Parts: sequence; structure tokens; C-alpha cells
Amino acid sequence: MTAVADAAQAVPEHHYTHHTGRGATPHRSNPAVIHRELTTLDAQAGMNVAEVGTGSGYSGALLAELVGATGTVTSLDIDAYLVRWANLIHHERGLDNIRCHVADGTAGFADKAPYDRIVAWCTPPLLPKAWVDQVADGGLIVAPLPIATVPNMTVVAKIRVIGGKPAVEAVFTGGYIEATGSPKGNLDLPGRWVDWENRTPAPSWISIAWRERDDHLHTGARTALARLLKDAHTEPYDGDELDWPSWRTFAAAQADPQLTMAGLTPDLWAIGHSTGTTAAVLQQDGTILADRPDSPSLTVLRDWLTVWEAAGRPAPETYTPALARGADGWHLRLTR
Repeated sequence: MTAVADAAQAVPEHHYTHHTGRGATPHRSNPAVIHRELTTLDAQAGMNVAEVGTGSGYSGALLAELVGATGTVTSLDIDAYLVRWANLIHHERGLDNIRCHVADGTAGFADKAPYDRIVAWCTPPLLPKAWVDQVADGGLIVAPLPIATVPNMTVVAKIRVIGGKPAVEAVFTGGYIEATGSPKGNLDLPGRWVDWENRTPAPSWISIAWRERDDHLHTGARTALARLLKDAHTEPYDGDELDWPSWRTFAAAQADPQLTMAGLTPDLWAIGHSTGTTAAVLQQDGTILADRPDSPSLTVLRDWLTVWEAAGRPAPETYTPALARGADGWHLRLTR
């Protein structure tokens, strides 16, 4: 068995995710994915580790097992309710090598730095400079990062920091809730880069990568969303069953300034192209929607899909990652 598998045997998952005092919390990730990220993190006995996103407390308890009695875990979350309960549950189990703090995790937690490892269960807008600054030389960061300036376009990156400079060693399929500056109650709506949202007669939203060219009334975003919702042209995608992680990553890697993501119905994301007058998207269920049958955006979307299929529906892991320095950190971009 692996170290993470051994830790999972020792930590009662249900006790954290469905605690009898607190009740079930929706702020939790798939345990199998948590185990994968922790395997990539390679936290070892005696290490000083930080996690961003306390959630139910389960991931922090696994980390506490991995670093052992001589190690330390610092867990950060913007939600005081989650932090209080996680601290109590850890205390109930007799853990004294982990402490949870109410904090904006994107700023790290300098009081306990430097960290041998940092892992994030939420997605910052870019790789924060604070994380790189607070990692020990040769240390690792495992975190989901955006690959485009629209929601839900992410991969999980394994990043090594040497001499104060981060370098991506690998990327994997995955993503988590967007990091926000205040506790997030509605987990169905993205926490960042939503350019227009309808709440009646039914919830819907849109995100446009060209938002800087829209006006202060969000006329372009409103128009694009309205054209996809009312009397839209629909057609089935005639390819095989969608490989959504592959398609999502491919669309982001195009770096097209008209890239668009939308949520037109609950639990269905859509990716495509839009302008101030046209829009076309492919939904997760394989339905294409456009403002009209001869939409210029629909032509672009069809072209993207043709190129994607011709490329063999590449997996996210096959792209070449690169970090581009920004004012507050590094942007992750993928190319082929």
C-alpha cells in the first residue's frame, strides 16, 4: 500500500464529511481525487505543510497522518464556520499537529512559513506570488490553476520551486471551486469571471474572455446569453460521446479572445465562441446551441471541433505547460 492509502485507512472519512454534530458539508472533494493530489504532493514525515481550503477537514486529517507527530499542517479557509468545526473534529480525534485558520488562502500564511509543501483545494485566479515566496527551496505546490480567463477552465499542476522560481513538472485533469474573498454559499455558480447572471425565470450565466471590450452595462455578455436562451438554433454534435476534460482543455489552449463559457441550464456547462452579436456553444450533453443556423460563431465552433477531433482529442496531460509572470503571480498556459 502507498503512504496515502495507509493514511486513508487511519482517517474516518465519514466522520469528517458527515459529522453528527455539524451534519454533512457540501464543501468537500471526491476522496479519490484528494488521494491522487496527495500522492502527487509527496508529503513525508516531519514536513511542514500548508493546505488552502479546509473544507470538511478530511484532507487536513490525511495530511496530519502523512507528516506524523514531528510534522505540522496549517489549514486555511475563508469560511469561519468550516474552520471552527474542522478544528473541533481534529481535537476530538486527538490530533495536535494540525491547526486551521480563518484566512484568505491566496495570501498564504507567512507566520508558519516556509512550507515544504503547499496543496490547494480551491482555484486561485493565478499562481499566487505568496505561495511561491512561502515554499522552501526545492518544495512542491500542487494546485488547480486556470488556463483561460473563464470559469471551470483548469488543470491541476505540480510545481517545483527552486531559487524562488516556479516550474511546472506536470499537469493533470481536475479543478476545484474558485477561491473567493468571502465564504461561498451558492456552489452552483462560479465564484469568478461571471459577466452576466440571470436568476429568473431560471438560473443562467455567461463568462466572456473579451469582457474588457464590453461596456459597463455588460451589453455584450447580456446579448450573447439572451441569444443562447431564447429561440436558439440547436443541433446535436455528430461526433462520438464528448470527452469533456479533453475538449475543455483544447478550447482553452486556443487562447482565442472570443472564448466563452456558459451555464444555460443547471448542472450543464457549455463552451464556445461569442461576439457582441453572435454566440455558439457546445454543452456537456452534446447539444450545440447558436443564435442562428448561419451564425459566424457557430462556424468558428465547428472549426474548433474539427481541429480537436483531427488532433485525436488530446488529453490535458499531453500539453506543454508554461508559467507567464504577472503582477501578482504567474499565469498558467498550455500549448501543443
